[in-house]
Amino acid sequence: MGLLSIVRKIKRKEKEMRILMVGLDNSGKTTIVLKINGEDTSVISPTLGFNIKTIQYQKYSLNIWDVGGQKTIRSYWRNYFEQTDGLVWVVDSSDVRRLDDCRAELHNLLKEERLAGS
Repeated sequence: MGLLSIVRKIKRKEKEMRILMVGLDNSGKTTIVLKINGEDTSVISPTLGFNIKTIQYQKYSLNIWDVGGQKTIRSYWRNYFEQTDGLVWVVDSSDVRRLDDCRAELHNLLKEERLAGS
């Protein structure tokens, strides 16, 4: 995963990309995905596991993987890194009490071997 793999896909005219949305629980990942897709956000329940939404953007099909952020499932995030073209880390900046936790989890994520070079 990384900028180079995205550039290669664009040059090869590949039309499908996998984007991983991660962050702490209740940070707004699902809300962002639903808003981008023009869907209702009035009732959202916690994501247990993952949800996949496919969004068309220009000539591309973006498969957005919205992965749950509860503490009990964060250790499984690494299972979603394979074949991922981009990663979006979502932060709820209004939840000041959890910013240190958010920073620590992001640092742990960036240490993952599967993300090396991205």
